[in-house]
Amino acid sequence: MTKNQPKKSPNNKPKFSSYWIYIGIILIFLGIQFFGGSSFNEPKKTNLAQFEEFLKNGDIQKVVVVNKQTANVYLTKEAEALEKHKKPKESDFFPTGDTPDYTFELGDLQNFENNFDKIIAENNLKTIRTYDTQSNIWGSILIQALPIIIIVALWIFIMRRMSGGGAGGPGGQIFNIGKSKAKLFDQNTDIKVSFKDVAGLEGAKEEVQEIVDFLKNPKKYTSLGGKIPKGALLVGPPGTGKTLLAKAVAGEAKVPFFSLSGSDFVEMFVGVGASRVRDLFKQAKEKSPSIIFIDEIDAIGRARGKSNFSGSNDERENTLNQLLTEMDGFGTNTNVIVLAATNRADVLDKALMRAGRFDRQIYVDLPDLRERQEIFEVHLKPLKKVNEELDTEFLAKQTPGFSGADIANVCNEAALIAARKGKEAVGKQDFLDAVDRIVGGLEKKNKIITPKEKKTIAYHEAGHATVSWMLEHAAPLVKVTIVPRGQSLGAAWYLPEERLIVTPEQMLDEMCATMGGRAAEKVMFNQISTGALSDLEKVTKQAKAMVTIYGLNEKIGNLTYYDSSGQSEYNFTKPYSEKTSELIDKEISNIIESQYIRAIELLTEHKDKLTALADILLEKEVIFKDDLQRIFGDRPFAKEEETVKKEQFREDITEPKD
Repeated sequence: MTKNQPKKSPNNKPKFSSYWIYIGIILIFLGIQFFGGSSFNEPKKTNLAQFEEFLKNGDIQKVVVVNKQTANVYLTKEAEALEKHKKPKESDFFPTGDTPDYTFELGDLQNFENNFDKIIAENNLKTIRTYDTQSNIWGSILIQALPIIIIVALWIFIMRRMSGGGAGGPGGQIFNIGKSKAKLFDQNTDIKVSFKDVAGLEGAKEEVQEIVDFLKNPKKYTSLGGKIPKGALLVGPPGTGKTLLAKAVAGEAKVPFFSLSGSDFVEMFVGVGASRVRDLFKQAKEKSPSIIFIDEIDAIGRARGKSNFSGSNDERENTLNQLLTEMDGFGTNTNVIVLAATNRADVLDKALMRAGRFDRQIYVDLPDLRERQEIFEVHLKPLKKVNEELDTEFLAKQTPGFSGADIANVCNEAALIAARKGKEAVGKQDFLDAVDRIVGGLEKKNKIITPKEKKTIAYHEAGHATVSWMLEHAAPLVKVTIVPRGQSLGAAWYLPEERLIVTPEQMLDEMCATMGGRAAEKVMFNQISTGALSDLEKVTKQAKAMVTIYGLNEKIGNLTYYDSSGQSEYNFTKPYSEKTSELIDKEISNIIESQYIRAIELLTEHKDKLTALADILLEKEVIFKDDLQRIFGDRPFAKEEETVKKEQFREDITEPKD
């Protein structure tokens, strides 16, 4: 488009609303009632006594009895000129026609006729009396049809609400309920997301970019006899960027892109889901080459026949069957690719995962150090002012295990914290506070805690810090606080290593450090409290994983009862005997108790240092790694090079639960 050419104004015409039809019907009904009765020139009201007086004076030309209930009185021309019979000036604007001058209710018709005849005879008058029957045909029809109209209107309204399209969209009309709800993105749609906006995820991006290239240059791949993949499944934890990758595909592919959620196929009406699947693939084939993206496909793709309640999943299974048929029915030259995303690939039906439907599974994992640094650089751009000394590498080291959505939340929370403090720019401390806020919750400095409880909390947290400092494989401590945060009454932050594999010694050291809080209470007060709830929950899960999942127990042996397919969720029986179950329970208990005794021994040996650390914690409420170094000295197991670390919140002291 050249500069001299006028820009085409977008079509901003308002869409026609069916509610205008209802308004028109109501207006017609009111108009008939209003105009049909000549409401602009209605006759004056009178009574029987005045009528008889007018009749005796000879002012009345004729009387028309209507429906044996009312009488319409017409005056003579001489009487109309009299002052007492003159009409208001407003009536001059409307033609009178054959409009009566007076009207009144008859009451007893026989009595009226007798009096009328008597007055006519006594005064020798020529007044005429006639009878008429009148009815408002349209008004009667509308009154009779009104209940039916109301019922039909209510039915249409309810059907629209149930179909999820009360606003009148094409997917919300009752007659279009079987149509696809997919949103179409094409070259005419302004999609601002591209692969440049997707930080990290290099492996996933490479595979997705290849899919886009399939559609742009299909001959490049089919010239050697290869076939274009029919589907790709994006699998990964929540918040890792699966939907963002799909948006980038929509922005980069330059082909029609149909986007919808798995729940869009779910409807209360039988057969609607399968109908929407058929319509979706029909539209995609008509616009090929094209891409279909189904987010959260596990809503309709769960394994079939696993429910023990007959009929509960029939409609969902019918939708899945139709999806399987449509995907398997593609020809090699249709150039339609299906993308789907889920974080529950283990529950998907095997028929959906086979080659020929979803040919590729693209794993979108949590970002590593370098990828987190790239993600921080992307999410720092929208922030207006950021301190120049802010190091994204430092922020990445503080947040391993964080997903892309978590990092975006950290940046947003840091900006909010800086604004709350009245700062002109977002600084390093604001980001650290944001990590604490997200992982641990908001500080509750106004929570009422008795001195005895505060002392117990201080020794509990000091016990964690002491044990973790003395064990080789335990995560080194960064900060300890006894200020209530979130649901916890005390908290400790650690920098654990990111490990790909874990040895039994590492797991046992972590369990021992976790039990250090309760062990400290036992050593110092010779009693324990309910504050170790989250600690016990954590070590129980770890011990159970060692015994039943990873095969790290000598008595159970090299066995695992873990089912990666997720089918065990539907079973009500255990995969082992009662005798084995007793042995598993006993081994889990032995592991936890042995680490608890080990923590007690360590704290008893370093009781003076434990007491010194707790006293500092009671005084300052928050202590850091430097305070531990002054008391304990350098950590005996310090490593020459620290790998990727993370500020991980550990809820140690929790409020008692019912």
